[in-house]
Amino acid sequence: MNPSKTGPGPLSGLRVIEFAGIGPGPMAGMLLADMGAEVIVIDRAADCRPGNVAMAGQRGKRSIAVNLKSADGQALVWQLLESADALIEGFRPGVMERLGFGPAAVAARNPKLVFGRITGWGQTGPLAQAAGHDINYVALTGALSTACRPGQLPVLPPTLVGDMGGGAMFLLFGLMCAIHEARSSGLGQVVDAAMIDGVSALSGLVHQMRGIGYWKDDPAKNFFLNSSPFYEVFACADGKAISLGAIEPQFYAELLRRLGLDEIDPLRQYASQDWPALKARVAARVASKTRDEWTALLEGTDVCFAPVLDFDEAAVHPHNLERGMFVTVDGQRQPAPAPRLSRTEARQPTSGIRIGEHSEAILAELGLSAEAITQLRESGAIA
Repeated sequence: MNPSKTGPGPLSGLRVIEFAGIGPGPMAGMLLADMGAEVIVIDRAADCRPGNVAMAGQRGKRSIAVNLKSADGQALVWQLLESADALIEGFRPGVMERLGFGPAAVAARNPKLVFGRITGWGQTGPLAQAAGHDINYVALTGALSTACRPGQLPVLPPTLVGDMGGGAMFLLFGLMCAIHEARSSGLGQVVDAAMIDGVSALSGLVHQMRGIGYWKDDPAKNFFLNSSPFYEVFACADGKAISLGAIEPQFYAELLRRLGLDEIDPLRQYASQDWPALKARVAARVASKTRDEWTALLEGTDVCFAPVLDFDEAAVHPHNLERGMFVTVDGQRQPAPAPRLSRTEARQPTSGIRIGEHSEAILAELGLSAEAITQLRESGAIA
C-alpha cells in the first residue's frame, strides 16, 4: 500500500454490526473495515477482562462489550442495529433467534438491514445443528478428494479453503449483492453463507472438466493431482522445495530445455504412462541444485516456476516487497488489504482492538450521557 494515497476507503459510510465469533465472520468484517466500512463488534461483556490483547484480525474495527442477556444490553444492541446497513453473525442456526435478534425481529425494526449468516453446513439441512470445522466442510463437498497424490490420503491447507475461501469470501459477496439490491428496494434480506455452498461453487471448474472427461478422478492420470513431472513440488539439494506448473505445451517444452532434458519428446506431455519414470528424472535433476540456484535459473521465465517459501521468506521476496503485500502494525507483520483499487484505495491498516475497548465512545455517539454510561457499566450491561 501507498500510505500517501490512503483515503477513507470505497466502503466509507457503510455501517456493519458484527457479533463476535471466530474464523470467517471476523475475517469478513476485517476486509470490510479495510475498505472503509465502519465495523462495530459486539463482544460479550464476560470476555472483557484485564490482560486481553489486541487482536490483529480485528484491525480497523471498534468493540463494544455487552451483556446480551440483560434488558439494558439488548436495548443498546437494538440502537446499533437500527442504525446499521448490515449484520454479521456466525452462530449455529437458531442462536440469534433465541437471543431475540433473529432476522424477522431485526427486519421489523430495520427493514433495510442485510442479515449475514455464516456457518459450515448452512441454515437448513440434516447437518445444520452439527459441529464441524473447515476440513469437514471441504470433505463433504468432494473438494478434499482432489487434494491428494497417488496412493496417499488427501491433505488440506488449514482454514484456507473452507473457512476463508468458501466462507468469508462468499459471505462478503452475498453481503455486497444484498446491500446493492437494498439501495433500490429499501429492503434487506438474509444471506445464508454456508461454507459447503461456497466450496462447492469454488469447485465449479473441476465439475466442468469432469463433465467433458478432461478431469480424471484417478490421481495417476491427472496432472493436477501431483502425479506428473510438470505440475508438482520437488525437493532441492538443500532440503527446500520448488514448484513447477508447466501445463501448456510451450511452457513444458521450455521446462524440458532449461532442465537439460531436451531429448524428451514434448509432444508426449500428457502420456500418463510416461510420467512415473520422467518424474523420477525431473526429481533427480531438481535435487542436484539448491532452491536458490533453481530460482536464479527459472524465476521469471515461462516454465511457470516459484520457490516454495515459508511466511517469513514470502515477506521479503522482491516481488512481494515491490507490491507491498505485507504491512507492519504494532510490530506485527500482516497481509496488506486486498484487492487494490486504482482510485479509492483501502485504508491503511491500524492496530487491532481489545474487547470492549470502544464501549464508552460508541455509547456516547448513540447519545447516552456520561451518567447513563456509568449506570450501564455498574449494572453489568456493558464492560
